[in-house]
Amino acid sequence: MAEWIDVCSTEDIAPAGMMRFDHGDGTFAIYRSSNDGFYCTEGMCTHEKIHLADGLMIGSTVECPKHNGTFNFTSGEALSAPVCVNLKTYPTKVEDDRVSILI
Repeated sequence: MAEWIDVCSTEDIAPAGMMRFDHGDGTFAIYRSSNDGFYCTEGMCTHEKIHLADGLMIGSTVECPKHNGTFNFTSGEALSAPVCVNLKTYPTKVEDDRVSILI
């Protein structure tokens, strides 16, 4: 059964920034867009299992730090080679300045 998991304060992620979040057996990447939207994807690149939070975030894309493949973090869509498998995304919500994800 899916449940909302408290991740962090909104202040823990700078605008246009991201962070790694580990919970149970899962690892996630949490993103804060430049217009204060919060998003969550699985944390590991679908190509080589490198953590995306160590990559580069530009606009609504995240670039894997190993082979520079890119994803749209709002939709999970794989955008450039060598990545070709989309990321799983997770619903997010903000209440009382706390970011939560539904996993």
